[in-house]
Amino acid sequence: MRLKDLRIAMLAENGYEDLEVWYPMLRLQEEGATVDVIGSGTSKVYKSKHGYPVRVDKDAANAEASDYDALIVPGGWAPDQLRRHQSVITFVKDIFSQEKVVGAICHAGSLLVSADVLRGKTVTCFEAIKDDLINAGAEYVDREVVVDGNLITSRTPQDLPAFCRETINTLAERTRKPE
Repeated sequence: MRLKDLRIAMLAENGYEDLEVWYPMLRLQEEGATVDVIGSGTSKVYKSKHGYPVRVDKDAANAEASDYDALIVPGGWAPDQLRRHQSVITFVKDIFSQEKVVGAICHAGSLLVSADVLRGKTVTCFEAIKDDLINAGAEYVDREVVVDGNLITSRTPQDLPAFCRETINTLAERTRKPE
């Protein structure tokens, strides 16, 4: 229970990649964190690429970055929908400005491009959007997981074990109390 008392925001929208929501959510909960699903405000339930529903706890317009220790942005087609909502972009920018941990998987980088938070960061992502991240000022590398300060990125669902390991380790290290 290394993440006991931590509160994590997980973004969701229609077309999310199933494993990129549920795998990190369950691993973070297993470590003791509370995970709130944050949506764009267009629905209370979003369906994955394969039709699996996830219920929203809160809309981005009503979410405060100061209430969370981290943000997870799953991929799939959801990031392209999420980036169309100013409330979501503002929430992502606020999390970054408070130097909270942000995890982005696969196509999630497209939302980070819209939030203009990648300049000077080293990242990875699904190869189809690497040029977008490079053009947004990031340095792209092809690795299963990349940690650059508060930003943790991965390429595909196959990288989720490494992504979750690094996310949990980073959060545990950041919240460890001095002995």
